[in-house]
Amino acid sequence: KGELRMQGLTFDDAGMYQCIAENMHGIIYANAELKIVASPPTFELNPMKKKILAAKGGRVIIECKPKAAPKPKFSWSKGTELLVNGSRIRIWDDGSLEIINVTKMDEGRYTCFAENNRGKANSTGVLEMTEATRITLAPLNVDVTVGENATMQCIASHDPTLDLTFIWSLNGFVIDFEKEHEHYERNVMV
Repeated sequence: KGELRMQGLTFDDAGMYQCIAENMHGIIYANAELKIVASPPTFELNPMKKKILAAKGGRVIIECKPKAAPKPKFSWSKGTELLVNGSRIRIWDDGSLEIINVTKMDEGRYTCFAENNRGKANSTGVLEMTEATRITLAPLNVDVTVGENATMQCIASHDPTLDLTFIWSLNGFVIDFEKEHEHYERNVMV
């Protein structure tokens, strides 16, 4: 294939590399620069969200994405408690923390720690639980004669601290009420 593979790179391997391909009809060159990057973890460009919302009984993923080279090892704490993988909590390879079946007990300050051979850093955010959004009145099947109008209702309960948006779709495609206002009409009941 003409590949050049290097393992265990050091700063001495940085530089301009040239590939030369030739046959009886001629010769051609291609150049590429190899940069060796090494830096301790830093959250300056991508800090953790300061406030993370999770729905009661739902699933939440808290991202931890520091800039670091080589890839850091990750660990998490809730307050002063070190977290480990379990039935409800999982630390992903990319550093994200996943919590399933969220309860009120999961609220609190979460800190992600990242460490590589160049150094370490951490970032903290607060997880807050919200009431899960539930559809309390789902649309019902409707039979109508061609040319008549049909009305479908959808009512939901939600956490009062959050906004609620209803999205309607037809056969998996979202209805654009502005473009299709001659055929569809949205009635919002308060």
